[in-house]
Amino acid sequence: MIASGVSLYAGAAVAVGLFDVLPPAIVAWFRISAGAVILLVLVRPRLRDFRSVPALIYGLATMGMNMAFYESIARLPLGTAVAVEFLGPVLVAALGSRSARDWAALALATVGVVVISGAVWSTAAVGLGFALLAGGLWAVYILIGTRIATDTPRTSMTTGFTMAAVIALPFMVWWWPAGVDKPATTLLGLALGLGVLSAVIPYTLDQVVMRMAGSAYFALLQALLPVVAAVLGAVALGQWLSVAEVVGIVLVVAAVALRRP
Repeated sequence: MIASGVSLYAGAAVAVGLFDVLPPAIVAWFRISAGAVILLVLVRPRLRDFRSVPALIYGLATMGMNMAFYESIARLPLGTAVAVEFLGPVLVAALGSRSARDWAALALATVGVVVISGAVWSTAAVGLGFALLAGGLWAVYILIGTRIATDTPRTSMTTGFTMAAVIALPFMVWWWPAGVDKPATTLLGLALGLGVLSAVIPYTLDQVVMRMAGSAYFALLQALLPVVAAVLGAVALGQWLSVAEVVGIVLVVAAVALRRP
């Protein structure tokens, strides 16, 4: 899970550097599209595999989650955005909770997100809204991802990413800004880097963990990611967090320790 987070948010740190050139949603589309191309070469799915509805939902949820997340980190520190986004996994974990310990862990995570939200609401409400949207799509990603993890994970991930990328392509062409001054080869190289760091590696590792842990525990394990994101945000982007944001992240991570069997 930590390896997945390091890869995922190292890619996000690279993506932030592209936001001055391209809209965050297009950068997110590059991420999923490049991941799809790489997976198509490696997995080589059959044509009939593209008929899978769960794979399509998985791909669209993943792309939407990434677009909303990138819009949020264009306005919020990386660690803060990830912690707020964690409300999605909290909802999934609630579906699988049965004991007082489970609910206490969920309460800790929720309070942590509320503390963080209060710290940034007045200055970055739009970014917070995108983070919450990403969290909702994250919940869908976990639920449908757990389902495909027990069936044909690599094939479903490949076809899902590919179908989502193709569906979004006309909108990305329409949204493409005029006067992009970076060479096409540079953009292609960055897209492939994003595809490997932020799509192929982390989502493949997610499938392994989902198959082993189930949706509820996987959802709470995701609370480790705000810490990874906060550290990478500080080191790579110079995004130092406020005391309230740090307290909120600590509360979210404490929920993982409490929930762990």
